[in-house]
Amino acid sequence: MYALYEDAGKFHAGRVMSEADSSLQIELDSGKRVKVKAANVLLKFEKPQPAELITEAQALARDIDLDLAWEFAPEQEFGFADLARDYFDARASLTHQAAALFRLFEAPHYFRRLGKGQFKKAPEETVKAALLGIERKKQQLAQIDAWAAELAAGSCPAPVREHLYKILFRPDKNGPEYKAVVEAAKRAQKPPLDLLTAAGAIDSPYQFHWKRFLFEHFPKGTGFPALTAPAIKETLPLAAVQAFSIDDSQTTEIDDALSVRGLGTGTVVFGVHIAAPGLAIAPDSPVDKAARERYSTVYMPGHKLTMLPDEVVQTYTLMAGRECPAVSLYVTLDEATLAITGSETRIDRVPIAANLRHDQLDGVITEASLNGEAPADYAFAAELAFAHRLARHLKAAREVVRGKPENFNRPDYNFRLEGKVADEPRGDERVVISTRARGSALDLIVAEAMILANSTWGGWIAELGVPGIYRSQFSMAPGVKVRMGTKPAPHAGMGVAQYTWATSPLRRYVDLVNQWQIIACARQGRTAALVAPFRHKDTALFAIISGFDAAYSAYNGFQSAIERYWTLKHLAQEQISELDAAVMKDGLVRADTLPLVFRALGAESLPRNARVRVRITGSDLLTLDLHANVIARIDDPATPADDAPELDDPADGSADSAGPLTLAIDMQDAALDGAAAAVAETS
Repeated sequence: MYALYEDAGKFHAGRVMSEADSSLQIELDSGKRVKVKAANVLLKFEKPQPAELITEAQALARDIDLDLAWEFAPEQEFGFADLARDYFDARASLTHQAAALFRLFEAPHYFRRLGKGQFKKAPEETVKAALLGIERKKQQLAQIDAWAAELAAGSCPAPVREHLYKILFRPDKNGPEYKAVVEAAKRAQKPPLDLLTAAGAIDSPYQFHWKRFLFEHFPKGTGFPALTAPAIKETLPLAAVQAFSIDDSQTTEIDDALSVRGLGTGTVVFGVHIAAPGLAIAPDSPVDKAARERYSTVYMPGHKLTMLPDEVVQTYTLMAGRECPAVSLYVTLDEATLAITGSETRIDRVPIAANLRHDQLDGVITEASLNGEAPADYAFAAELAFAHRLARHLKAAREVVRGKPENFNRPDYNFRLEGKVADEPRGDERVVISTRARGSALDLIVAEAMILANSTWGGWIAELGVPGIYRSQFSMAPGVKVRMGTKPAPHAGMGVAQYTWATSPLRRYVDLVNQWQIIACARQGRTAALVAPFRHKDTALFAIISGFDAAYSAYNGFQSAIERYWTLKHLAQEQISELDAAVMKDGLVRADTLPLVFRALGAESLPRNARVRVRITGSDLLTLDLHANVIARIDDPATPADDAPELDDPADGSADSAGPLTLAIDMQDAALDGAAAAVAETS
């Protein structure tokens, strides 16, 4: 005797070897013996052979019209043999019964399975809906097949192009566009990125990097909602100063300015004046929400995405010729010794006499002119000379705390795009990469002024019991990175007891948050903790820190990538085939004259800081890979100094460096990283 049974949704048949009340021992055609529950056995028969029955029943099942079977089926529960007798004839054979079983089982949209060979037909509405779904799936499969064929043939369907970045970086694996790309990649035997590139889905390498960044971080677009800059309503006293800012010509978000009073009197008041959007923008207001959504201005060669709309920025920026509301730190010093004898924070209106520009004055305002060794034929010569003397004094004091001097042994790089006709670069412009030595006189003045303000304010609000957002580094040892928190702590790399970011409120959200806290302290003094927008252990502060860290790191990473794109573009544009470089580690080398770190074959066995010449063998603007190999060592291998640890290397991970992003923000609010002495805490 034979038996037909169901196991895990599949039907099998074999010879019954033994039978008990609850189970049977069945031998399959393969010789395998299985134990089957009696409840799973649906038919017992003497003939035909099991394999013959299944083959004939499966062929017959395909001819059963499901619509007709559904019409014949009774409304109440029924068995497959009952349907076979209604559909075929009253004496339905074993093969007819098995065919009905197979057909019913594979059509759950028509018939619900109740177990033990029992079924119940589905309601008409369910059947219609299921049939529509099946038809849609067939059409989708056909569409996937058609799109895959187009892609494999080198053409990109519009829906795939539209969802390109979602397919590549945040795929819905059930989506037809994703399935089409996967299928096409199999057919063409190409990686998906190569396939899509060949099919013309990617307009250009630059657009690929730009649109990927927008997809991941600006999915709703880069525009702002309709916003109006709230007015500063309170009447502020006019400061008795003539302030000046120091920025690059491209800077529109002028956050800070300086002033010097009392020269020649023995007591000098040095002023650091910060734009005061915090006087008008309230927490959780529409403008605040827009700023918090971005957390920071995004910088890149030839373009930027500001944290705030330009019309809002222009309301509060420290523009020359205006009396601008500001949060001002006035530091009183002995003119001869530069000893600090007091400091005061005021909210006032500051006359901005000039916006000085780095790119126009770096060659004019030099250490020699500031020290009296060369003519100083420029505005604010005496004030800048004092500010430079103070900056050198402050830097030397910090170096004592740090335990070692700061080193600037690599230049900064500036990118200028020629031929740019729109707000956003196309990616095919001519790029000019120029260098600017770190630690120039104007850089030093601004850097030390911002460090002074940020460290002073950090200690002051803590003394008044008001929390802020601090940056700290407990050691300059390799691997000890800068952390953000709500309590003051030393910043070893900078050599200060505590450090906030509060001097760039127009372009960095944590600075705006800290400015609110500073304003509360300036207005309320010892009772500021009761009225400050954020209190100790405020979860909102921790959320801001977390969100800012994530956004700032992402923006920094994007700028690093897009600057690498333009550097590789420069290599091809200038037909540069060889570069001199210094060996770093793990086969990486750093180019001498370009902002470029890359892997060079042959560098793996060379000591750190060995000097080499490399030949460029290729590059890929899409993956940002550079292919190169060492062709010669150009230093003396016998010189011990060649194997010394490399200084000023933020890539070691121990530097408090914000990377290319911070270097692009005009060197403002400079702070120097712990292990590498790179200008890093800039804004």
